[in-house]
Amino acid sequence: MARIAFIGLGTMGGPMAGHLAKAGHELTVYNRSIGKAKSWAEAYGGQVAISAAKAAEDAEIVISCVGTDDDLAQVALGREGAFRSMQPGGLFIDHTTVSARIARQLFVEGESRGIHSVDAPVTGGHSGAQDGRLSIMCGGSEPAVAAARIVMQAYAARIVHVGGAGAGQTAKMVNQICIAGVIQGLSEALRFAQAAELDLDAVFEAISGGAAQSWQMDRYWGTMARDEFDFGFAVDWMRKDLGLALDEARANGATLPVTAMIDQFYADVQAMGGHRQDTSALVRRLTRA
Repeated sequence: MARIAFIGLGTMGGPMAGHLAKAGHELTVYNRSIGKAKSWAEAYGGQVAISAAKAAEDAEIVISCVGTDDDLAQVALGREGAFRSMQPGGLFIDHTTVSARIARQLFVEGESRGIHSVDAPVTGGHSGAQDGRLSIMCGGSEPAVAAARIVMQAYAARIVHVGGAGAGQTAKMVNQICIAGVIQGLSEALRFAQAAELDLDAVFEAISGGAAQSWQMDRYWGTMARDEFDFGFAVDWMRKDLGLALDEARANGATLPVTAMIDQFYADVQAMGGHRQDTSALVRRLTRA
């Protein structure tokens, strides 16, 4: 069992930290909203810290799951950041979806302090976090990823080491590019079926067992048909992630025409008030026949 500081107790981080507590690890938690940290501690036990640095003081492992590059830089490298108090030999695991650039920066900063760093973005959504069935793509050194794997298995069904520092974040961009294309295709297919006045339940039964099947179809076909969009990853966060992918593509020379187009489609959904609706709200752009 390890002494772990967990920073960020939001939709994903809260359940993940809960799995660590249930596994018997000793947790100190920090969240920008102290009330959320106190509520988590009431539910799972553990200590509440007033800053990331305080949370990390006695920790062997620090895990973060925050929002953006700036959030991560603050909790890791800021005046009250975890790197200020972590001891040499400590392990920093970041589950935030951020740029590969900051992941590489943390790796370099960590090395200069004797801290091992792993960028480990996750996929699987809130339900995956709750069920402990997340998929995690990791960037970093082999020894650091091996050490991280020991604790991450509390909330993951799949952990893959994809390469050096930043590779985990780049792999997550691949994941989001795939999701965006699938949801756009699913949206068009659903509206097409509605225009043809097909029985949507029968169509789902017919196609979901064949080559068209996808996780997105299984999860969202029915809710999209009912115009219900409160079941997963928010449009605002998807736009952030697609922006990261498009920025990285400009740096590495990749061409992402469809991704760029769907990113603008999501901007349309935001303009329609769908900021916090889940990613399947993409179908709202397409008029029901």
